[in-house]
Amino acid sequence: LPGAELETWLREAAAVNEALQLEEVPVPQEREFERRPRGTREDTDRYDAMLQNQAAGDPTLQERLAEQLVMLEIDEPTLDWVRFLVSCIDPSGFLSVEDDVLLALAEDAHLNGGAAMLTRSLEVLRGLEPKGIGARNAVEALILQIDPEDPDFEDLCTLLQDFLEEVAKNKLPSVARSMGLTVADIGDLIDRLRVLDLRPAARLAEEAAPTLRPDVLVEGTEEGFSVRVESSGLPSVTIDAGIEALARDRNQASEVRGYARKKLDKARWIVDAVQQRGETLARIAEATFRHQHAFLEHGPGHLLPLRMNALAEELSIHVSTVSRAVARKYAQTPWGILPLRYFFQASAGADGDSAREDVRSVVREVFAAEDPSCPLSDDQVVGEMERRGWKFARRTVAKYRNELGIPSSYRRRRFE
Repeated sequence: LPGAELETWLREAAAVNEALQLEEVPVPQEREFERRPRGTREDTDRYDAMLQNQAAGDPTLQERLAEQLVMLEIDEPTLDWVRFLVSCIDPSGFLSVEDDVLLALAEDAHLNGGAAMLTRSLEVLRGLEPKGIGARNAVEALILQIDPEDPDFEDLCTLLQDFLEEVAKNKLPSVARSMGLTVADIGDLIDRLRVLDLRPAARLAEEAAPTLRPDVLVEGTEEGFSVRVESSGLPSVTIDAGIEALARDRNQASEVRGYARKKLDKARWIVDAVQQRGETLARIAEATFRHQHAFLEHGPGHLLPLRMNALAEELSIHVSTVSRAVARKYAQTPWGILPLRYFFQASAGADGDSAREDVRSVVREVFAAEDPSCPLSDDQVVGEMERRGWKFARRTVAKYRNELGIPSSYRRRRFE
């Protein structure tokens, strides 16, 4: 598990196992992961109080909309209808359920008023923030975000409703002729649409997204770089001495001692598993960055090909162990926080000495430097890559272009 999930899992495990003791004071762990002595029993009331005082999670979209409804001066029947519509919104912020289905569901919920109340409550819903909430689809969501008083309102709506497919195919001259505008005017309208949200609830999801918590820290030192597992935020796990003594006390009933031993076995397994997790992750991280020393020195563009099976063989462990150890974990490096899987790249290029991600970066740079009014074809990119020392077939460039989400040259063309 990543560190944040492991912390949650440990707290849940301790809540149901009296033999597992958590020390809430952060205890920095050294890279060698020296085994800690098993502590003494402490007052568990402090832990129970800590659980009660945990901060609540980020509010959901429905909860945020409900908070806004409290501030509105609307009658109770309409409020009930709007709350009903809020419960039907999907995670993207769309109200994609058809009207006839909504009316049937409302009737089942004993809401009166029929289609008239649906129309009124839908208007209230669409007045809430963020703009676009309650739209039927992405186009309607974009239209709801445009100010009706905007002098370009009609043109923006026409572009969205009638010419979206042509815009996607970059047929701007044709669109301009149909709308009686210039290509430059169409470009300005498109630029204005780009700042709108296709999914109204996307911004709320981003605001609620947890901060990345790196599991591995790579720091520069006088001797080079140090690699260590970041575990200062994790509680220290030990065995409760009181439960351990209870399991050995022959004056206790066999049922009591059996119960204590069962809890102890599970707690010891958890303590050993946490220890092994740290040791394994440390070994894999150290070996990984030993191979990727050029990246640490010079940054992106200097990754070396590295496969998990090769690292597993080097460390005499199974490749599945490497895969599980790096899954969903991040490393804080001098060049930013990156997924550990990022450092495992297949080779690419004619020489086989370059990491695939580095090749993608070069391809991205070539396309980024092109003239928008005369974009490069894939064959021209092949030639430019060859001048830079990379030999590829055209289909390889096309593959990387598609992976990077770069459209064809026709669709990339910018019209003056």
